[in-house]
Amino acid sequence: MRKAIILIGPRASGKTTIGKMLAADLALTFVDTDEALQQRTGKTIAQIVDEEGWPAFRKIESQILKDFTSPEHVVATGGGMVLSEENRNHMKNNGMVFYLSASIQALVERLSANPAISQRPSLTGLDIIDELSSVLKEREKLYRSATHFVIDADRNKALVMQDIFNLYLSNIAHQPAPLS
Repeated sequence: MRKAIILIGPRASGKTTIGKMLAADLALTFVDTDEALQQRTGKTIAQIVDEEGWPAFRKIESQILKDFTSPEHVVATGGGMVLSEENRNHMKNNGMVFYLSASIQALVERLSANPAISQRPSLTGLDIIDELSSVLKEREKLYRSATHFVIDADRNKALVMQDIFNLYLSNIAHQPAPLS
């Protein structure tokens, strides 16, 4: 039985890049929850947080997740999607979840090369290395509790995508057929 492919992990772990590649190869629709949230609200994440606060942002983010968790989607989640126990349970029960685990060094390099770094407000007010270390320390257990598979995302994106592709196909091939 097919399920949504859900990619979780910190900022710059490759969720969007890998998600687009997977969607193309599997003929599925790609959804980035941060992009979908901005399209739905007409505001940037920074604007939502400044105007309404993190709790309001997280509520909208959770609804976006629920709206797009279906077998025809590859979903790249925001890094904080796992903060909600409800989100973690929803993802694990309704999708095949892959945690893109990346080192601080890889994340910093990717964020430094990304011109949209200022799109998302700082979570801690710390410099990027300290913030990533702090956020990962807080969220590592949550990522692992929400996932079916941990993927080493420090590697080449084609290798990461191929691992997920193979695991997905292998697992849907071994699912029992639904009873009629």
